[in-house]
Amino acid sequence: MTISGKMLKSAIISGANNIINNKVMVDEMNVFPVPDGDTGTNMSATIKAALTELSLQPDDAHISVIADTAASAMLRGARGNSGVILSLLFRGLSKGLAGKSDADTKELISSMKMGVDAAYKSVMKPTEGTILTVAREAIDAALAKADKKGSLEEVLEVLLAEAEASLERTPELLEVLKKAGVVDAGGMGYVVILKGMKQALTGGGIIEQAAASAVEQASANKAGSFDMDIEFTYCTEYLVLKKPDVTDALLLRAHLETIGDSVVVVDDDEIIKVHVHTENPGNALESGLKFGALTNIKIENMKEQHKQEAIKAGIHTPRKLAPERPEKKYGFVAVANGAGIEGLFSDLGVDRIVRGGQTQNPSTEDILEAVLATPAHNVFILPNNKNIIMAAEQVTKLADRNVIVLQSRTIPQGLAAMLCFDEDIGISENSVAMTKALDNVGTGSVTYAARDSHFEGKKIKSGEILALENGKLAFTEKDVSKALVKLTRKMIKGDTSYITVMYGSDVTDEEAEKAFGVLRDKISDDIEIGLVSGGQPVYYYIISVE
Repeated sequence: MTISGKMLKSAIISGANNIINNKVMVDEMNVFPVPDGDTGTNMSATIKAALTELSLQPDDAHISVIADTAASAMLRGARGNSGVILSLLFRGLSKGLAGKSDADTKELISSMKMGVDAAYKSVMKPTEGTILTVAREAIDAALAKADKKGSLEEVLEVLLAEAEASLERTPELLEVLKKAGVVDAGGMGYVVILKGMKQALTGGGIIEQAAASAVEQASANKAGSFDMDIEFTYCTEYLVLKKPDVTDALLLRAHLETIGDSVVVVDDDEIIKVHVHTENPGNALESGLKFGALTNIKIENMKEQHKQEAIKAGIHTPRKLAPERPEKKYGFVAVANGAGIEGLFSDLGVDRIVRGGQTQNPSTEDILEAVLATPAHNVFILPNNKNIIMAAEQVTKLADRNVIVLQSRTIPQGLAAMLCFDEDIGISENSVAMTKALDNVGTGSVTYAARDSHFEGKKIKSGEILALENGKLAFTEKDVSKALVKLTRKMIKGDTSYITVMYGSDVTDEEAEKAFGVLRDKISDDIEIGLVSGGQPVYYYIISVE
């Protein structure tokens, strides 16, 4: 049977819709209960990137055009390791079908085999019992059937049956899956996509996208509440302890109304309570000083708050960066989230920040855009998350300048790498020095369990506090502050000289300072320790131990 471009287009759309419909089910297969940019979400976002591009292709487009269109869109839209591997599987399909107007069954499966080979080559240490295994075993079985002149329907039947069987065997290959009683999430996502593709290719029609769930719809509706322009950046509040000769605060109100809006001035016998939105909080404070001493001063960046709330609501507003012509020798792009952490990277010389991290894995295109907007001939990328490294590595194939991806898996590792950069030495020397720095810093993090699970023989309940040491579960706790103190003390080694504690958006200044005080009292005076408002979501605390 001849497979046309229209048939492949329908198959990819059907497969995409099926994973989009089932992404929550795939997400729930993730073993580790930490809030994550989960597998189903990443795979569905990756293949969804192809839908718009495919919709622009006419029904009579050659199969090579359809395959290349999908592969290119997915490469740029790839999110997370599972998304990158999925994009590589389709990139192989594109290469195998290059120049063809249509294809027979064996050509289709042989092209899929090229994708498996490419995916294995792109992973430094391929792990069996994952999507790689499921794809390889399924396609090998289908290719054997195609060699025996099986029909398209027969070959696809073998392909799907072996994919499902391989998926069921994944716990035998990965002990962590066996202990958790689940199959591999990436493998499951691949099977879901194959089911959608098979249905379309064998005359069953395209699987349509289901209506958004109530939760997803509520999140989408919530977007409207963040779709606004904030004219004045700083919400400024304070109390004035009135001077004896102050009788009327109207002059203070009048001045504040000239420098901002949302002015509230409440005057009583002893104090004046002030609230104003302004671009110049210093001016607002100086005007208050004319009426007395100031106390209870609070200044908040409303634009940053607005951004963080939008992130929590799952709303991503792409920020298009204009490409810049390379001018300097070195440049840096870092993935980070939280005003304080972003500020640390900027202070160390990072040119562009890609907002993202644990629950918001940026796409390859997001990272590429930041690289092209960096005016340097050589750009170092700091992914700062193990699930973003592969997406970053794809940028090396797309950028018009030299890109070096450092294997930073955490925020502290990224910061340590930047501290080791030396402008006066070469690219290779810097790459080696910065990579070595990754091993000289320990990373602790305090977060919460996103779901009920069994992990390493321990039953974990949703919402329970998790303490992670270098990405591995150290212990669980009921109290965030106690977890911080216990984890930090656990991580201290004989040669530890410096500790930085970064607190997140869900921890108040008062809570952080109180917990930090307890921690300070329990640590040797020989160790220097600092507290930083990181502003990061998901993690209550990120701890850097050097």
